[in-house]
Amino acid sequence: QVQLVESGGGLVQAGGSLRLSCSASGRTISSYYMGWFRQAPGKERNFVGVISWSGGSTYYTDSVKGRFTISRDNAKNTVYLQMNSLKPEDTAVYYCAASIRPSGLGTSQFEYNYWGQGTQVTVSS
Repeated sequence: QVQLVESGGGLVQAGGSLRLSCSASGRTISSYYMGWFRQAPGKERNFVGVISWSGGSTYYTDSVKGRFTISRDNAKNTVYLQMNSLKPEDTAVYYCAASIRPSGLGTSQFEYNYWGQGTQVTVSS
């Protein structure tokens, strides 16, 4: 079992930055793909980005490309989501997730085995 805990959310003005952290326990996440998803009120959970086991490969949804960056520190069993140039439409609960072996690109929530509880990000205009 892998337990994931997100932190770093909060309230920020448009154009600002936040860095979310996802700390894992129970097992090392070095052999897991790690993804970030978000869910806005009244909407379904959507893919944000994913990072490969080694961190050598990342993939993002179009709306965050060039603004968000996923990184990982396997020695600390932690994954990060750096969010820059935030927009009000980025407001959501952000979740990290771990996938043992994605069946695809890692863009579907159904490819993930473990989830964190989420952290709220609110971007004011």
